[in-house]
Amino acid sequence: MAIAAHSPEPKLVWDDGLLEVDLSSLQGFWTAQQYLKITDQTNHLIEFTAGFVEVLPLPTHQHQAILAFLNDALRARMRRTGGQALFAPLRLQIREDKFRAPDLLLLRDAHDPRIENRFWRGADLVVEVVSPDDPERDTVVKRADYAEARIPEYWIVNPLDETITVLTLAGAAYVEHGVFRRGAVATSALLRGFRLSVANVFDAR
Repeated sequence: MAIAAHSPEPKLVWDDGLLEVDLSSLQGFWTAQQYLKITDQTNHLIEFTAGFVEVLPLPTHQHQAILAFLNDALRARMRRTGGQALFAPLRLQIREDKFRAPDLLLLRDAHDPRIENRFWRGADLVVEVVSPDDPERDTVVKRADYAEARIPEYWIVNPLDETITVLTLAGAAYVEHGVFRRGAVATSALLRGFRLSVANVFDAR
C-alpha cells in the first residue's frame, strides 16, 4: 500500500558522517502495511496509531530484570495449562490502524486463532512495566487501548512507586482488581491461583 500522493517525502540527514532517514516527515501518513514492514526489519519497540509511529525508549536493566521475572512466572503457568506467554517485541493489533508492543502478552490457549506469526490479533492478558520517560503511556493511554481491544486483564507494573495494578475488563473499561504494594501478594482474576510477591518482582536482578 503506497503513501498518499500528497504526503511528504522522507528526509535524508547526516549524523556523525552517516546518512539516515528522518521518519518524522512521514508522521500522519504511515499505513499499517508500512508500519508492519518497517518493524519486520528492526528489534526496536515501535507502535502505530492512525498514521503516526512512535519509537519507544530502550528498556533499562531494572525494566528487563522485572520483565524476565514476570516472563518466567507466566511461562511456567502456561506450560502447565497449555497457553502461551511471550515478551516484547511482538506486535499486538488493537484495531486495523493501531498496534501496540506490550512488554508481555498471554493467551490461555496455545492454539488460539488470534495467534499469527507477524502479530497477535488479541490477548487474554497483557503486562506493561512503566517507563520513567512517560508513565502516562502505560497508566492512561494503554489502559484505554487495551480496553478497546477487549483484553480481559491488564497488569501495570510500576517501579516508580513499586505497585502492581491488576485491572479487569468490566464492559468497555477496566476496573481495579487490586493495587498491590511491597509486602503484599499480587493476584490475577483471570488466572486462578496465580500469585506473585510484589517484593520479589521489584527486587528481581
